[in-house]
Amino acid sequence: MAYFAAVLARTEDGWDVSETELDNVETLADLADLAREAALDDDTVLVFIEQEDAWFAVVRVDGEEDPRIFVSDAAAAARSSYGDVVLTEELVGRAGDSEFDDLDNLVTELEDSEDAELSDDEEAPVTGPGGVPVGPLGDSELLSEFGVAAKDLLDLSGEGAEPGDALAEIADALGCAEVLEAVR
Repeated sequence: MAYFAAVLARTEDGWDVSETELDNVETLADLADLAREAALDDDTVLVFIEQEDAWFAVVRVDGEEDPRIFVSDAAAAARSSYGDVVLTEELVGRAGDSEFDDLDNLVTELEDSEDAELSDDEEAPVTGPGGVPVGPLGDSELLSEFGVAAKDLLDLSGEGAEPGDALAEIADALGCAEVLEAVR
C-alpha cells in the first residue's frame, strides 16, 4: 500500500510544503526531529501522512514541545509500518480520554440511577489489532487555531471519508492546497 508524507512549515508568508520520505523514521521522536529541521525558529510544523485509501495522520510540532497527533483511523494505522510511528503507547493508552474521559463518574451515575437500564443492543467499543480503537484517535483540536475545528477534522475521518481528500481539505483550510497538490 502506497503512502504519502509531507512537511508543512509555517513561515511569515504562509506554509512551505515539501514531500518527505519516512524510510529513516522509526519513532515519533524521529518524526518530530524531521519536522523541527524544517521549522523556522520555533514556528509550527505539520507532518501529513497518508496511507492510500486507509488512514491519514497529522502531527503538529511547535518548537521543543511534545508533538500533538491526530490519526483518522487508529486500527487501520496499526496495520501499517508508518502507523507505528504515530500510534505511541501514550496515545493508544489515552484512547478513552477525550471529551468523554470521566467514565468512572458516568458509571457511578448510571448505577445510582434507579431507572438506568442498559439496552441489550449496546455494543462495546470496536477495537482492531492489539486493542487499538477503530476510528479517529488523538488531538482533534490540533488544527483549530488554523481554521479546522475539531468537529470538521472528525467529520473528515468519518466512515466513507477518503484520506487524500481529507488532507486536501485540511490544506485548503490552511491556505496551502495548491502547494500541497504540487508535491503530491
